[in-house]
Amino acid sequence: MEIQLGRGKTARRAYGIDEIALVPGNRTLDPSLADTRWKIGNIEREIPIIASAMDGVVDVKMAVRLSQLGALGVINLEGIQTRYADPEPILDRIASVGKDEFVSLMQELYAEPIKPELITKRIQEIKEQGGIAAVSATPIGASKYGEVVAQAGADLFFIQATVVSTAHLSPESVVPLDLAEFCRSMPIPVILGNCVTYEVTLNLLKAGAAAVLVGIGPGAACTSRGVLGVGVPQATAIADCAAARDDYYRETGNYIPIIADGGLITGGDICKCIACGADGVMIGSPFARAAEAPGRGFHWGMATPSPVLPRGTRIRVGTTGTLEQILTGPAGLDDGTHNLLGALKTSMGTLGAKDIKEMQQVEVVIAPSLLTEGKVYQKAQQLGMGK
Repeated sequence: MEIQLGRGKTARRAYGIDEIALVPGNRTLDPSLADTRWKIGNIEREIPIIASAMDGVVDVKMAVRLSQLGALGVINLEGIQTRYADPEPILDRIASVGKDEFVSLMQELYAEPIKPELITKRIQEIKEQGGIAAVSATPIGASKYGEVVAQAGADLFFIQATVVSTAHLSPESVVPLDLAEFCRSMPIPVILGNCVTYEVTLNLLKAGAAAVLVGIGPGAACTSRGVLGVGVPQATAIADCAAARDDYYRETGNYIPIIADGGLITGGDICKCIACGADGVMIGSPFARAAEAPGRGFHWGMATPSPVLPRGTRIRVGTTGTLEQILTGPAGLDDGTHNLLGALKTSMGTLGAKDIKEMQQVEVVIAPSLLTEGKVYQKAQQLGMGK
């Protein structure tokens, strides 16, 4: 339904994850029977959760451990890991600096050139330890380092930017990356994003994307929505992009997953994203809280170190437990940020959804009071959902 903002301008109402709730159906099932498996490219995973390609979230050690636990972690090829042979002292500096000096420090640290030999080294370090080597770069980075990534033997290549489209206009002196040609030429699956609309999703699918990332600006450390005023609330964005996936599947018989990326903190958030149509999710700040995370209890966005217009900040997330606790339990917290897989399986059991496809079909209602109704004591005492 369109709403008139004023003469000559109408708008469509969009909904965020916090504004919706999932409705139980006519059956329930034991959570142990819930099948959460999914495929991205030619890789099947038990857990439909990907750790974001952010320097405070994923390094070689995290990527390997996530692989061992049944999930997936993505390394940022334009970050600290590929600019410095030993990133540990650099990460120490980022964690120790004051908030007023943070932006200038990040701009200084990320001015160090990316070294192709470190790209190769990080990918090989993950592979040698039996991990899945998933890497991420901007479109410009992909054009520069795509061949290096392929030769190093990476398993998945994520091309990510604040907004990615197949109709990018560049100055005459700049040749934009041809996404379709890149997908055709790479020997590994290429995941494209980010986007928030039906039309762009459909174009990315036609270009050969092995998956599409959905989300502009909802991340905990991202300020793109404030700096640029751009974005669509996640529930609506996921539903629109999932509709493009379904139409593309009906036309071609080729099913390509949609990944909700950003703004997800709790197990409930993940469940609601899948109910809106996502096949998997990409999350950052929950994993930044793991004892094994490289950020030392801090989290910052990929666009934070921009030399001209930072679109992120550094937030303190603390350390709340091991990666295993956060991903598969047992939970040590009561706020939904531990045992994310257990939350998904239990929600699927409560809703009667035996697999991800059935979870995508559950009833959704608009429920702006879902997180506040009856929670007076939790809020007052800062417990559970009141934290």
